[in-house]
Amino acid sequence: MSINTNLRSLIVITMLLASLLVVYFPQISPKLLEQHVALSSNQVTYISDLDFWQRTPSEKTVIANSHFDLATDLHNVPLKVGDWQGEEVPETNKEVMILLDPVQYVQRLYRNKAGQYVWLSMIGGRSSQPFHAPDICYKADGWQFNTDSHAVTLDKGGELDGLWLEAKKQMPGENFFTQQIVFYFYLFPNKSRDLSDGIVLFKLTSERYGNAEETLAVQGDFVRQLFTSAQ
Repeated sequence: MSINTNLRSLIVITMLLASLLVVYFPQISPKLLEQHVALSSNQVTYISDLDFWQRTPSEKTVIANSHFDLATDLHNVPLKVGDWQGEEVPETNKEVMILLDPVQYVQRLYRNKAGQYVWLSMIGGRSSQPFHAPDICYKADGWQFNTDSHAVTLDKGGELDGLWLEAKKQMPGENFFTQQIVFYFYLFPNKSRDLSDGIVLFKLTSERYGNAEETLAVQGDFVRQLFTSAQ
């Protein structure tokens, strides 16, 4: 076979491939655009929102420093984040696991050098069963509480919106109130927000450090170690 023949064959093959791209790329590109995009080896985009079953005006595209989706193991989220050092504290309540039936459930205790702590819960599922607003549990357990929304300003621009819950309860035999602040939001791997693609609840719980705003500032510092920007 001559060089000219080889060249003509190569040209024909190239044209065929180009034609296939023209025909099929418009069909597959939207799907590709929906997928969370890896910006680097440790940065990924997600969709965050205050609710998991309907979109709210607080829906944002956020950039994370770790993977928060069911395509990965949530235990890979770092135990060392900024000034915070974490430890695994597995859930031992079997009834909770049976009730939620999560695809993944990670529970950790993080402490900073100032001695402050936050509990991080990451619950992942492909149905609505693992997800419910924390106030349901607090109400059922006899806590007094109020709720509101809160925005964490991120270091590289934008704000990540979450819901917060301020709760207190006088435990049996105690003459003071135990107080907790909870901050949480939901993460989706793409804008379609299909349940089958998975959802992850990101929830922080801690005692009060001063007033509610000061406590949320402590929790916000933790959030900023894992999420860099939002829009």
